[in-house]
Order: sequence, then structure tokens, then C-alpha cells
Amino acid sequence: MTDKKQMIVIMGGPGTGKGTFSRMLHDIRPEYTHIETGAILRAQPENSPIRRIIADGNLIPDTMVSNIIAQQINNTKGDIILDGFPRTLGQAQWLINNFATRYDIHIIYLNVPDSIMVQRINKRKAAGSNRKDDNSITTIQHRIETFHITTMPAIEWLATRAGDITFSDVDSSEEESANFARILHALKWK
Repeated sequence: MTDKKQMIVIMGGPGTGKGTFSRMLHDIRPEYTHIETGAILRAQPENSPIRRIIADGNLIPDTMVSNIIAQQINNTKGDIILDGFPRTLGQAQWLINNFATRYDIHIIYLNVPDSIMVQRINKRKAAGSNRKDDNSITTIQHRIETFHITTMPAIEWLATRAGDITFSDVDSSEEESANFARILHALKWK
């Protein structure tokens, strides 16, 4: 039995359901603190450098986002659901190097084909999303390309970290309830 706190890290491309599934997990385990990286970054002032970077569909530099996440984690007393971070290999290494001794880290990778990512983002936009990074197909495609180039190396590196963390590759291309059941199974939360 470990006395470490738990950290569930939800990773995946744009439109894979990171925020949705993190909120659903939090509904089941409200004692976990949900750190929603995207919401924290989108809450920055409209004219801030962070908001301009996001509107263009680009990733926030590692140091800027890591400092924000470190502050959030360090202000949390218990278990965590971390949504939308890390997104680069440097961020993944930083997370493991700084927090694997304090937390049992379980990475949930939401594995979804590109075509479904686009469908889900378009559905979110049609439902009234005001996210500026959902506004154009060019920005959406850029976000997906950035995911493959920048985030997949982090996911692949994390998948090799047996012993330091737990890693689950969850096929998340079906309906929400089936995908959530797979996540619960991976976490052994039944």
C-alpha cells in the first residue's frame, strides 16, 4: 500500500474528450482536484500572450505552462485529475521528474483517429462553443498536426515509463458511455 497521492493525467489530441472525461471522473470522485489546463489558459486576459498563442492553435511554451501547472499542483492537498497537460516531451519529463516521487501517476491516453477529432470539434462548434481555436478548419488541422508532431513523442515516451507511472492506451473512438467505461476499467474504478 502506497501513501502517495494519486494523479490521473488525461492526454489526447484536440476533440478527444479530455475535458469531458475529466469532469465525468471528477463527478465520480469529487475529492479529486480537477486541474483543467485549457480552461486555466483560456481564462488569461484576452490580450495576453497566452491567449494570442492559443487563438492561433499553437502550444504555450513549456516554461510558461509548467510554472502555471506547478502552482496548481502545489496548491492541491489531495489527489488530482490533470487534464490537458503535458503536451510536449519536455513537459512530460518535467512532470515525471518533479512529481513521480509524490504521486502515483496514471496516464490515460485517449486514442482517437484524426477524422473523429475533426468531427467532434465541429460538433462542439455547432453546439455553441466560443473557443477561438475551434473557429476555422485551418486552425483545427494545425492543432491536429501539432498534436502528432509535438504531443505524440511525449505520449510515446510516457508509454515506456513502466515502474515510474501507469500508462493506459484507451481506444476512445466510440460513443461517450463506451469510452468512459474503458477509462474506468483502465483506472480499476468500476
